Amino acid sequence: MNDTRSKSRNAPAGPSPFAVDAASLPREKFSDPKVTAKGEPRASVPLARLDTLWLNTGTLCNLACASCYIESSPTNDALVYLSVADAVRFLDEAQGMGTREIGFTGGEPFMNPGIIEMLEAALDRGFAVLVLTNAMKPMRRHEDALLALRAQHGDRLTLRVSLDHYSKAVHEAERGPRSWDAAMDGLRWLSQGGFSIAVAGRLLPGEGEHPARHHYAALFAEQGIALDMDDLGKLVLFPEMDADKDIAEITTACWDILGKSPSDIMCNTSRMIVHRKGEPAPRVVACTLIPHDDGFDLGGTLAEADCDVPLNHPHCARFCVLGGASCSA
Repeated sequence: MNDTRSKSRNAPAGPSPFAVDAASLPREKFSDPKVTAKGEPRASVPLARLDTLWLNTGTLCNLACASCYIESSPTNDALVYLSVADAVRFLDEAQGMGTREIGFTGGEPFMNPGIIEMLEAALDRGFAVLVLTNAMKPMRRHEDALLALRAQHGDRLTLRVSLDHYSKAVHEAERGPRSWDAAMDGLRWLSQGGFSIAVAGRLLPGEGEHPARHHYAALFAEQGIALDMDDLGKLVLFPEMDADKDIAEITTACWDILGKSPSDIMCNTSRMIVHRKGEPAPRVVACTLIPHDDGFDLGGTLAEADCDVPLNHPHCARFCVLGGASCSA
């Protein structure tokens, strides 16, 4: 983690229980967008369609986790709050491109003072809306507004709650003390309110997905949380990321070797809006995971961002291609 990242007083004291165990990334890897360190042609992904548009509401968060890919914390505003006016501008552009879903991520989206107005704008335009949240105090401040949105728009609004593990000890080792009970209480409130909900978790090193799903299902049943574990989209278990740890680069030959194709990768159907601190306006980036790398900055409009994306980052390999993960619903 970057040494300049601030911590909250409630941050976990130890290392992340989900830390990637690998050697350091060699400097020569992921240095050229066209070729790998071995001189092989690097794989890239075209934009087939803009199915999901992500709006990053800002990096400020009420938590400072042990391992946060975007380094969110209570004082990290490297990505400043996205304004309602800027959000609406991109929503209108996306509406003309046939976009199905708008995702809100952060930081903690409910810390952005314009979040409810942005949700209303997206839902009123007919989009499905997915909000990534820790379901803690920032979300709970908006209970009445969320219930009103639920009453008007039903299951077109989904809230995906970050519950890093099915055990309190592991969750709080990552997210800090007193984070478990608040998150579980928020999940129960959403379930009792009839919201469309999902959960995002993580796998410990060596932990299998099937046993983890079994334990999550037992937890939700015990807590009276209505989540259908037969629906894989209701519990997503993400692979870990660490841009400083070694991982294979993805070449054009890897598609056949791995039995995959560019259509399996989330930048084939999605883009994200970010507003970096010090920049005059928001920008479009290729990926929810890589907001600061100039190589993934695709322009100031969605039209400009209709281009191929070279898989020139460790996250492309570890999370998307080899991990087979996607942030979208």
